[in-house]
Amino acid sequence: MPAPFVIRPAVEEDLADIAAIYEHEIANSIATFDLEPPDPSYWHEKLAGDHPGDHLLVAVDEDGDVVGYAYSWSYRPRPAYSLTRETSIYLDPSVRGKGVGTMLYPALLDTMAASGVHTAVALVALPNPGSIKLHEACGFVEVGRMREVGFKFDQWIDVAWFQKMLNPPVHAVPPS
Repeated sequence: MPAPFVIRPAVEEDLADIAAIYEHEIANSIATFDLEPPDPSYWHEKLAGDHPGDHLLVAVDEDGDVVGYAYSWSYRPRPAYSLTRETSIYLDPSVRGKGVGTMLYPALLDTMAASGVHTAVALVALPNPGSIKLHEACGFVEVGRMREVGFKFDQWIDVAWFQKMLNPPVHAVPPS
């Protein structure tokens, strides 16, 4: 396990670093389908999260700099989906392949499970072998692919859906 990195909940002071990591991905990769950086209020909303399954964690290096983040958020707005959360993870290019993702993502998944989340889902733009490897290493299973659902950098992009069950199923008590 890489010793120089610490995983912790994000705080207000981390938001500029989180935004910078994301802005790099917007400009340079298909990992996100955003084309412009979101307004700072977007990151404040992620930090505040009003659902027990909303979490924002960061990986911090020995200098205290944020080098990655992962969050869970609403999968769909309808109430029956409330125990399913969508996850995202982004790492600064300088730490890719150094074990940060395999520390950060499991910490997020454990936090989600402890808050009662039943299912984690993640969307991976293709091709992205590093992200697929990370998701599979963290126990996600690919459950489907959609063709040409994103258009960025003058190309159509396919996506793969991944899913991980976090808690045993909750069975409703039949009405009496």
